[in-house]
Amino acid sequence: MNLSPVLAKWYLQNKRDLPWRYTSSPYKIWLSEIILQQTRVDQGIEYYHKFLRHYPSLSDLSKATLDEILNIWQGLGYYSRARHLHETARKIVNEYGGRFPENYSELIKLKGVGPYTAAAIASIAFNEPVAVIDGNVYRVLARFFGLDLPVSSTEGRLQFEKLANSILDHNNPGMHNQAIMEFGAIQCVPLKPDCGCCPLRNTCHALLNNKIKVLPVKKTKARLKERYFNYLVITSGNKIILRKRTKKDIWKMLYEFPLIETPVRKSETEIINSSGWKEILENTASAKIINTSKLYEHTLTHQKLYVRFFRIIIDKSHFSFPEECIPVDIRSLKEYAVPKLIERYMEDYAMLH
Repeated sequence: MNLSPVLAKWYLQNKRDLPWRYTSSPYKIWLSEIILQQTRVDQGIEYYHKFLRHYPSLSDLSKATLDEILNIWQGLGYYSRARHLHETARKIVNEYGGRFPENYSELIKLKGVGPYTAAAIASIAFNEPVAVIDGNVYRVLARFFGLDLPVSSTEGRLQFEKLANSILDHNNPGMHNQAIMEFGAIQCVPLKPDCGCCPLRNTCHALLNNKIKVLPVKKTKARLKERYFNYLVITSGNKIILRKRTKKDIWKMLYEFPLIETPVRKSETEIINSSGWKEILENTASAKIINTSKLYEHTLTHQKLYVRFFRIIIDKSHFSFPEECIPVDIRSLKEYAVPKLIERYMEDYAMLH
């Protein structure tokens, strides 16, 4: 069976009404693809419109500061995407004269643009015949052709890439790529796909051989690294202490409260007697914890965070902290981009109202 025309026909009849499907603008396609990495489509639509309202063009985005972009991005998570968005916008303006590279080999050199995103932009915006391969495509190909190599293995990736390009419609690669991705997203779904109404049901290897549940093959996930964060929420009058994460770590360049990270969960007394407490509050002997939050659990790609917030009020108006800590007006907290977890805490404890 020639898959491409079957998928294209299905796509035209069943595709979702998504805003980035009405444009061939490489800027808008790039923006949508970056947002949709690790993000649900319904949430991505909101942020896509929000970014275009603030930055209608690549030139507008390139003039924004990183703090401004991070503030708009807040809540999407995986903040390296926002940092790459900022860096790439400036690179295209400064090194490419404001015009997007028009081929896969140049697109993939851009920060934050991997093989999938480069293929999507190249095929949809510039009609270059290069196949996209994402989780949805892996699933469709593995099930239809019965390919049982792990998708995360080197051999598996090479075989899937070869297969994806072998079925590509070279006359209309953009349509083909969107069709196979959409087919995997809403028809050939991971759990309990409706195979009875699938246009490929008569020739699908997985369906004919009862392998829907086992394909595609995935390696067992590694155990998540556990980390324990203890945030000191220090206020004095209408001031609250923030710091910016600058190390190459989760939430780089976002703002947070002064942090004491411990290898295991610690009690209030242990936190007060820790070296981290002394380093942050060495000049404030009167500092006391007046409230301890519930335990927040936050799962990231490769790690799980266990987080508590310790509310501390300092009476005196003049105090000193480590150089990276800054006092800000509590009423202006919304102007600072913080991780979603900290935003949840501030909403729970009415610090954003």
